[in-house]
Amino acid sequence: MKYDDASWHYGGDFPEDLPSEAGATHIGMFVAWCKLNELGGDLHIEDFPEFLDKLKARKMTPTAWFMSACDEKFTDEDLGDEGNSFAAYYYAADEAPYIGDYEDTLGKKVESLYYVPDSWDSYDALSPIIKERFEAWKLND
Repeated sequence: MKYDDASWHYGGDFPEDLPSEAGATHIGMFVAWCKLNELGGDLHIEDFPEFLDKLKARKMTPTAWFMSACDEKFTDEDLGDEGNSFAAYYYAADEAPYIGDYEDTLGKKVESLYYVPDSWDSYDALSPIIKERFEAWKLND
């Protein structure tokens, strides 16, 4: 199952002055959080360990990692069972809270969410919000 694809964001209201990678920042932040919090599947461990090592060492930003290791697509193969259950609730469901959390945390000072910087500062601001949502979800799961 495909949750998201960077190419879905390149058209429409995507700003012409940004590189296409900016369409993947919101995806990369979430998938990187899952990988760094033991919710990932075996695909990246087995097939792309060098990218995962760079992500863990912060030698690649979350979006750069996502673009390289996930081929710009977020699918159920990127996560394990628990990660997919959480993603189904938090990222992919109708009324899923992720984009609202992303906007509230990172989107207040930018013209559009596509301008959110792909940086570890952005990740570090968003990470505790995702963690809080994950912990609440686990209590109710």
